[in-house]
Amino acid sequence: MTFEIRPATLADEEDALMLLEQLFEPPGRVPPEYTRGRASAAYRWAVEQPNADVILAFDGNKAIGLTSVYADIQSLGFGPKCWLQDMIVDKERRSEGIGGLLMTAAEDWARGHGLTHIELTSNSARVDAHRFYEGHGFGRAKAYLKWLGQS
Repeated sequence: MTFEIRPATLADEEDALMLLEQLFEPPGRVPPEYTRGRASAAYRWAVEQPNADVILAFDGNKAIGLTSVYADIQSLGFGPKCWLQDMIVDKERRSEGIGGLLMTAAEDWARGHGLTHIELTSNSARVDAHRFYEGHGFGRAKAYLKWLGQS
């Protein structure tokens, strides 16, 4: 089976947000203060920015996978970083190699932007995702997250 992997366009927004919301199913959860409007604004921002992208996987006309990549900080010790966010493959299409294709596309994007490494976080309950990342050369690191909320 052949899949198409390509940068998202504004016209792909509905399909992309439907995929994104699969991340909220157990063991995930809806982020605090999540709204479809906020997700839409973030999607449009990432698609339109030169230092960010949403990458989609398609089977025919159906979006079946998504990741987003961002040229992030210039680390003093490690160099310019790619932040990988929102890696998701449709729950009905997992274990078909789609995630690996998305990861390769993310790595190519990062190299093309002159970035030295990729970082990501993953919910501690996502054991299958951890196995996937480690299988693609990622090492485990500890990260912390604090939601700031609205003041």
